[in-house]
Amino acid sequence: MDIRTGFIVLFCFMGFTCAEPVKFADCGSSSGKVSTVDISPCATQPCQLHRGESYSVNVTFNSAVLSQTSKAVVHGIIAGVPIPFPIPIEDGCKSGIQCPIQKQQKYHYVNLLPVKSEYPAIKLVVEWELRDDNKEDLFCIRFPVQIVS
Repeated sequence: MDIRTGFIVLFCFMGFTCAEPVKFADCGSSSGKVSTVDISPCATQPCQLHRGESYSVNVTFNSAVLSQTSKAVVHGIIAGVPIPFPIPIEDGCKSGIQCPIQKQQKYHYVNLLPVKSEYPAIKLVVEWELRDDNKEDLFCIRFPVQIVS
């Protein structure tokens, strides 16, 4: 693990201590089942995300399949249109998950959601997918957020 990845993972694990459970909707988790979603810091719902800051996203899920790899894909849904939302680490195996992913095991996926300062102040829905080897969703969740100054 390189030093940058180590700092990100450490920051994310620190988020477990002050994370709030977030109301989420499952959007097609065909290869797994999500039990909890935490975003830190998130004092209210929808979470208010300040431009220029990063937030720790922690997803606890159970895998229904064996997978050697996992890849995160994140979109912001604005007026029904999915807009790609870049995250620092797309590889789920570098985001708190020990790969290969085993069937019937519980995992804690941890990543950062950076909110760029150029993003507009807007309410939207974040769609976060973690895909397995077959590009099926280990999880697919949606949760509302509001980007603020």
